[in-house]
Amino acid sequence: MQTFITDDFLLQTDTARELYHRYAVPEPIYDYHCHLPPDQIAANKTFRNLTEIWLAGDHYKWRAMRANGVAESYCTGDASDWEKYLAWARTVPQTLRNPLYHWTHLELLRYFGVTDLLDETTAPAIWETANAKLAGLSVHRILESNRVAVVCTTDDPLDSLEHHRAIRASPLKTRVYPTFRPDKALALDRPWLEKLGLPASLPAFLAALNQRLDVFHEHGCRLSDHGLSQCDAAEFTEADAARDYLAGRASPVFRSFLLHWLGEQYHARGWVMQLHLGAQRNNNTRLRRALGPDTGFDSIGDWPQAEMLARYLDRLDQADRLPKTVLYNLNPADNYVFAAMTGNFQDGSVAGKIQYGSGWWFLDQKEGMEWQLNALSNLGLLSRFVGMLTDSRSFLSYTRHEYFRRILCNLIGRDVENGELPRDLPLLGELVRNVCFRNAQSYFPLAV
Repeated sequence: MQTFITDDFLLQTDTARELYHRYAVPEPIYDYHCHLPPDQIAANKTFRNLTEIWLAGDHYKWRAMRANGVAESYCTGDASDWEKYLAWARTVPQTLRNPLYHWTHLELLRYFGVTDLLDETTAPAIWETANAKLAGLSVHRILESNRVAVVCTTDDPLDSLEHHRAIRASPLKTRVYPTFRPDKALALDRPWLEKLGLPASLPAFLAALNQRLDVFHEHGCRLSDHGLSQCDAAEFTEADAARDYLAGRASPVFRSFLLHWLGEQYHARGWVMQLHLGAQRNNNTRLRRALGPDTGFDSIGDWPQAEMLARYLDRLDQADRLPKTVLYNLNPADNYVFAAMTGNFQDGSVAGKIQYGSGWWFLDQKEGMEWQLNALSNLGLLSRFVGMLTDSRSFLSYTRHEYFRRILCNLIGRDVENGELPRDLPLLGELVRNVCFRNAQSYFPLAV
């Protein structure tokens, strides 16, 4: 059967179709948060086959395969690339109504020109077609053919950034920047501290972190990122934090002190801070031990978010040290909490200083995106939203920007058809253009 991904996929009204094709499609991509490996960008890697580029590291697909009764050897184990791909092909028909069904067929169509639906019977021909095209589909070609203007990778503070230097020296037109992600510093991770040189005191620890912040800044970094269960905002003194540091204790007091200190450093450097809140990680102890982190055993947490987040942002704001900030929630119950929170700290210094970020992870799907867009529209300014990101480890995930743009245009088009918005195409089209690319270009202090 032929693909259902038509030119007007997800576009249910004439207005939606006009907005998408005239205003959304021409805009480049600004991917300000992802997990693409910088070494593969630097090497301009090409991939042996569909499994290597499509399945390796993709915990979304692994979760679906496990739910479909597929043994672990076909997900992360020692099965051959063909066997892993075939196991995925057999799973795809079972993913109907899961976003994976849409993403899979968007990617097959956009990168490989495949118009068949993937299943066990079409798998061999699709394998041959895709693998033949992969030989000429290097990482740089993928980025440039998608018109990706900016990529911000996610990097440990101790990363040498050698790959970012190599990328900058390469002919790649896409600008690639590091992002400072100090989760291990907040956790006082012992092996990580050893790599840092085991600073003997809290001042020495902060000095070492400050030096790494400077190195990242010199390499073009202007964004930080934190993955937290909830914001740390306990009462603290530096003396209490110093005692906990010397004891190797990542207590709420220590974490609150360090997170506040980091916020001040970001503000001083003109960076944008990102807070990803609410993931409950590593729930399956047995498989975590066997397979390691980021292999598909995380889920949505239900920690209270509002009070601690407000306290954290307010403490920085009182000191006039609150940087531009993007807030992401993982629990959809917190959508309106986060959307409302942004309004507390808009100070008129810049449009959309505090952003309610795009639907993240388990909310990175049609319904989740619509929820986020509606909450933001109802409590803030959709017109100032910095838009979509891939948050992905796969170079084929740039179709998620297309997916988001179609959903955005359909939402606006539906409002027009319902008489809730004027059918003023220049007015609506400007909003679409801005959300797709131009707001991010203005908001993030990065050269494009």
